[in-house]
Order: sequence, then C-alpha cells, then structure tokens
Amino acid sequence: MQPSSTQLQHASLYVLLFSLYWAQGLPVGFMTHALPVILRYEGVSLAHIGGFGVLMLPWAIKALWAPWVDRYGSNRYGHYRSWILVTQLSSVLLLTALAFFPIAQLYQTHLLLVFFIALLCLNSLGATQDIATDALAVHSLCSDNMHWGNMLQVIGSRLGFIVGGGVILWMLDWLNWQWSFLLLAALVLFNSIPILRYKEKEHQNKTQLRQKPNSPIANTTLFYAIKAYWAYFRHHPILWAWFWVLLSMKVTDGLSGPILKPLLVDLGLSLSQIGIYITMFGAAAALVGALLGSLGVQYLGRRWALLLFSVLKLASLAAFVYLAACYEQKQHIAPLWIYILNALEDLFSAMLLVVVLTLVMRYSRKQYAATDFSLQVSIMALVSGALYSLSGMLGDLLGYQDYLTLISLLGIVLLWPIYNWFAQTGKTGRKHGQEKTDWKK
Repeated sequence: MQPSSTQLQHASLYVLLFSLYWAQGLPVGFMTHALPVILRYEGVSLAHIGGFGVLMLPWAIKALWAPWVDRYGSNRYGHYRSWILVTQLSSVLLLTALAFFPIAQLYQTHLLLVFFIALLCLNSLGATQDIATDALAVHSLCSDNMHWGNMLQVIGSRLGFIVGGGVILWMLDWLNWQWSFLLLAALVLFNSIPILRYKEKEHQNKTQLRQKPNSPIANTTLFYAIKAYWAYFRHHPILWAWFWVLLSMKVTDGLSGPILKPLLVDLGLSLSQIGIYITMFGAAAALVGALLGSLGVQYLGRRWALLLFSVLKLASLAAFVYLAACYEQKQHIAPLWIYILNALEDLFSAMLLVVVLTLVMRYSRKQYAATDFSLQVSIMALVSGALYSLSGMLGDLLGYQDYLTLISLLGIVLLWPIYNWFAQTGKTGRKHGQEKTDWKK
C-alpha cells in the first residue's frame, strides 16, 4: 500500500524538526554536560561552575528578539526558514573557528574572554534558530500530532546532548580538541540538509499583523511585548493558572542543575564513565522517555500526563538525595546503581518535557508563533537560569545532602500550581464541554 501525500508530508516535517533540534542540541550538550565535568576535573569550585550558567543566558532572554523573528523574514526563502538557514550556517562557521582555538592556553585572561564570548555567540545563534524552529513547528503541526512533533524535538535535542556532551567527553580521552569540534561542525552542517530542501508554506500576512494596534509584533519593544503577553495570560483563568505552572516548572531543575554532575565526579566516576554511562546512557533513556511521554499525552491526556510525570520527576530527584547521603557518609555504592538512578531521572525529565512543550505549543497563537512559544519557554528558562548561578554557592554552603533534601521538599510544595491548573482545566471542561480551544486538556 502506497503512503498518501499527507503521510509523506508529515514524515518530511518530522525529519525536518528532528534534524533542526538535533543540530541545536549539539553545542548546548557540550556546554551543559561536558563543560561542567571538565571544569570540575580541573579543580574549579561549585560556585564558579554555577557561574558558567551565564553562557545559557541567550536561551533565557530569547523572547526579547522573538517578535523580530515573527515580524521580519524573507518571502523568497520562507519567513522562518530564512532565519534557520542563517543561524545554522553561522553556527557551522563558528564551530569550525573554535576547533582551532588554543584551548590549552585558557589560563591567559584575554583568551578566556574570547572563548567565553565565542560560546555566548554560539548560544545566541542556537537560541535564535530555536525561536524560528518552534514557530515553524507551531504553524506546521496540527493539534492531533503536536505531541509527536514535540517527541521528535526532545529526541533530537537529547541526541545532540549525547554527541555534544557524552561523545565529546569520551573523544577527548583519545582525540584532540580540534577534531572534536570539526566533527560538531560537520554534524550541524549535515543536519542543515533537510531545511535546505524544505519549502515553507506561506503564513498569515505579517504586514497586516503589524498594522493591528494590539498585535504583539506591531511594536517590537520589550515593554510592549511584556504588556501584550501579560494581557494574553490574564484574559482566561486557565491561561493564568498555566502562567504559574511556567514559573514553578523549572525551579528544582535550576537549583539542582550545577550540583548533580559534580556529585557524580565526587562519587568517584571517571570522565569516560560520566561521558558514556551517565551522559550517553542518560540521554538514551531520555529518548525512550520522549516516546513514553508522547504516548502518555495520547492516552492519558495532557492534564493527567503533566500531573503524573511531575510526580515521577520529583521522585527521581529524591534518588539523588540518597546518592548524596552515600557520599557524605562515605558509603560505597556500586556504579551500576548510579547509572540506573541517573537514567531514571533523564527518563522522567523527557516524559515531562514532552507534555510541557505540547502545552506550550497549544497555548501559542499561530499568527504570533515565535513570540508566544519563546515567551513561555523563556519564563521557564529565566527562572532556571537565575537559580542555576545561585545553586553552586548554596551547594558549597550546605553540602550535597542537606541542599538536595531542601530542593526535594520545595518541589513537593511546587506541585500546587500544577494541581491548580489541573483543577481549572477540569472545571472549564465540565462547564463548557469540549471547547474549540481544547484548554481542558
């Protein structure tokens, strides 16, 4: 039986989204997974490792230029496709340049500054590509296949983490810095092939949207964007409840982010063990989690999936409290158990991420896709990023066990916004039935 044209279009779109999210995950994987481990092995303190969270700032503030991505774009090459092409190819050039950077001379202040700026630029390109890719996904996916698109987003980005984080750590044991980064550049270039072949559909006329006085892209100033989006959240109780979920969703991740990988180093794992069994196996578990998360959204619905997966994610954090207790009490724990507990944390995180991104996409208006999606994601990233830098100092002050215990208790309290959203969506569903907005799910 020959596949229909619609099935072929969906398959082509899925391949495109997978390739783009894989490409942006490569450098992010290096900076979030490999770099903290390398720094810890060089004797850098937890407080200083937490300070490297500044590199992820573009992902937290990308909403500042998201209205520009909505507003400006090439009609000839595709509105969002033109942004993706520029950012992808620029990333390839920057990764190639970094391959020839004298990494062994980072003790020199001016070289360290140049290295930091280069990584910051790389993240800025990735964040901008993400804005355009998310907008393209909002326009191209329908309500019935959003969870599949977001599953591929998680799988693609996690695969980027595997290569950019785990494989790079593994390769640095036997391959030099130059060839490792040339490989990253080649992979980003390879993942640019689908977008080079893709023909973007025409979207709603941006000129007409700019002429509307209440359009979020009519004025690209930060003040206007915040004001317009605040009104969007406040106009419906479900959106207002969802706003508080966005604020609370990444609190525990931000507080524990710089602590978990250094804890594994202090537990005695080597670079190769962390690179292969922690980062790579963890990312592989996340691939399975993305599939399970998508199936959970399909069969449980968005409401129950969000609540259940949030509880499972919190349980995985409690497992790290156990590892911290073993470390501080100097109790031996078999590496296999460390690998399993870490893999479960990545599994549950991916399951939760799929349902969160599906809801973010559901609450994004198609005519303002880049702005709406980016602002919601930026709310979570700002919270996580702000707490990321703070966490290193608190971890040094309190110690692993006490600090992670406090985070776990805070996580229990922060289940309340999710329960409130859950109740609001159920209340609206009972009152109004199956609404066109589908907010009850």
